[in-house]
Amino acid sequence: MQPFTAVTGPAAPLLRPNIDTDVIIRVERLVGTTRASMGAHAFEVWRFRADGSEDPAFVLNRPEFRAAPILLAGPNFGCGSSREGAVWALQGMGVRAVIAPSYSDIFRNNALQNGLLPVALDEAVVREIAAQVEAAPDRARVTVDLEREVVIAPDGTRHRFAIDPARREALLAGLDDVGLTLRQADAIAAWQRADRAARPWAWQVAAPDRR
Repeated sequence: MQPFTAVTGPAAPLLRPNIDTDVIIRVERLVGTTRASMGAHAFEVWRFRADGSEDPAFVLNRPEFRAAPILLAGPNFGCGSSREGAVWALQGMGVRAVIAPSYSDIFRNNALQNGLLPVALDEAVVREIAAQVEAAPDRARVTVDLEREVVIAPDGTRHRFAIDPARREALLAGLDDVGLTLRQADAIAAWQRADRAARPWAWQVAAPDRR
């Protein structure tokens, strides 16, 4: 996956609480839709009118927030069903980091496994950043710096955030759990050789039953 070090850009304020995964990507879009094309369907119940046209009032349809790399959200973001496609849909829209007061545990884990950074800050801080963004939407920029574990608001104020060190290392390197495991490929192979010598019976493969 794409390494995450830092991202700077517009931050779209979508401060509704309890935004669930069914809103982020509808369940029927998980069938017959490729991962790369899920972004076209992200938030479709809010992005589009009944006739299929865009709703200009929805924040992610506003010109200054199209393809915004950062999303500002309300508490309990990503609640609902445990669909990894919600993360893919956000990434398909260009989102690389979400800043919210809290997250569903399953969504947070899915995000970290796919290179999307979920940053948790106090709700008052998220609302203050959103207010700064709305005051100058064409110019305001937010930085999410994973290396320094800090969010820099448009006015330059720095807000620290915490992330599990192992998760931080994986994101910085662009590695999921499989990638992290493969870093130990030599050690795994050495253990297998030693174990095969010590317990050859455990490595025997039964002949197929041809009856």
